[in-house]
Amino acid sequence: MWLTRVSVRNPYFAAVLMMTLMVLGLFSWQKLAVEEMPDVRLPMAVVETRYTGASPEVVESEVSKPLEEALNTVNGIKEIRSYSSEGSSFVVAEFELSVDPIVAVQNVRDKVASVQGQFRREIGTPSVSQVDPNDKPMLSLSLTSSQTRPRELSSWAENVLKKRLQMVEGVGDVSLIGAVKREIRIDIDPVRLEGSGLSLADVADAIKAANQDFPAGNVSTAHKEWAIRVSGKLKSADDFAALAVGYRNGTPIRLDDIAAVADTQAEQDSVSLVNGQPGLGVDVKAARGANEVAVAAGVKKLLTELKPQMPAGTELRYTYDSAEDVKKALSSVESMLLEGAG
Repeated sequence: MWLTRVSVRNPYFAAVLMMTLMVLGLFSWQKLAVEEMPDVRLPMAVVETRYTGASPEVVESEVSKPLEEALNTVNGIKEIRSYSSEGSSFVVAEFELSVDPIVAVQNVRDKVASVQGQFRREIGTPSVSQVDPNDKPMLSLSLTSSQTRPRELSSWAENVLKKRLQMVEGVGDVSLIGAVKREIRIDIDPVRLEGSGLSLADVADAIKAANQDFPAGNVSTAHKEWAIRVSGKLKSADDFAALAVGYRNGTPIRLDDIAAVADTQAEQDSVSLVNGQPGLGVDVKAARGANEVAVAAGVKKLLTELKPQMPAGTELRYTYDSAEDVKKALSSVESMLLEGAG
């Protein structure tokens, strides 16, 4: 080959060329995205449907089976699997590898839309999503506190921790597992409601009207202008209880005249346990193509800075860290490269 001949005749040229390639290689190595799993998109789609209160047998016959039959007619289908449990159906459609994943998901959506009209009204709207092997957290944390109530801990995590984590460079998504959310519960007494002459719609409209923000114009000076908003949001159970939801003979009817109002917590849709005790889980996902090792370092630096601001008695643990696995894999690759160079 000509390169071999040139190298033999010009050994200095060959040496400079090799050094240049090594420098370029090292520079490129530093710029490569580092993540545990490669960026792979599989031609698979998952159809999730809720049917609250239905038994697994009913879910299978009224939801899963019709969806399977419809999806069987889609071109490029390799296999269809369904899982029916109480109140929910999952149908997984796997396509041939030659099928474009985006086209596959769109075809599934079209078929699901054509079947949805035949469902009972009680059956929820099916959601279609693409299977993504990279859609997993790179870092998982747990928060527990012996001195702070779960609701206050969840509020801090939602309003402070989550927002700060989302600002870290390379972070794609942050989700909380087992968060306890505040809820103002209003239990209307049917007898007292009927006696007031109001309807449920009247009460609902009054609450909606009182619980909103709206613009109130601008205030201007010679040098500056401010936009003014009137906040009508009700903030406590007492605010709701004192709300006038109607009038009878000119006398206001308060909400607590016809209902019991309590400041409680919403029903949890997920639970996080740490060593058997209730806690709060935090999952951090890296943005596509981001360097997971660098992102994890940025997240850990932020958490160190936030420690003094955490609610009293809060203990933070790392339950999963993909960056450590990536570091081990990189170390192994570097060792093999050095052995090969030697």
